[in-house]
Amino acid sequence: MDPIAFSYNEIHKTVAELAARIMASAYQPDVIVAIGSGGFIPARMIKTFLKLPIYTVGISLYVGENVTLPVPKKIQWIDEVEQKLAGKKILLVDEVDDSRTTLEYCIRELASHHPAELAVAVLHNKDKEKRGVIPTEVVHYWAGEELPDAWIKYPWDAVDIEAHDRMILSLPSSQP
Repeated sequence: MDPIAFSYNEIHKTVAELAARIMASAYQPDVIVAIGSGGFIPARMIKTFLKLPIYTVGISLYVGENVTLPVPKKIQWIDEVEQKLAGKKILLVDEVDDSRTTLEYCIRELASHHPAELAVAVLHNKDKEKRGVIPTEVVHYWAGEELPDAWIKYPWDAVDIEAHDRMILSLPSSQP
């Protein structure tokens, strides 16, 4: 299967639509928590629309393309997390819901700090069987787009953005 690649403009459009759906819901988060490294840029873009502070956490699952660790590994966490998240409505943001193990791990870690509520927003959800689950503490789950199970190439991972954009033009037009 060919990879799926997105331009910054396509990502911005997806984020704008995702943010509009969040704002139209009854859920009004107090803070955004970005899962790094993939969720950093989408979370910052969502901040433009929701006007909320962002905290970041570093969780690693992928060692390389199609190579994963057996379980997610915490790389970075929020300083004074209890004081910053207890009693808050949290919007957890990541770029892709692939195996769901990173999301599940992060949700369980955040839930242990007693937030008022937890919601999840991802740019893309891969249509595939998941190894992880969305814990019951999550009151909302939003995906910007549903995608087939393929390798996704994001513009923020490109060393040469012009080559990345040329690659997008060369991919089959069946790309979502």
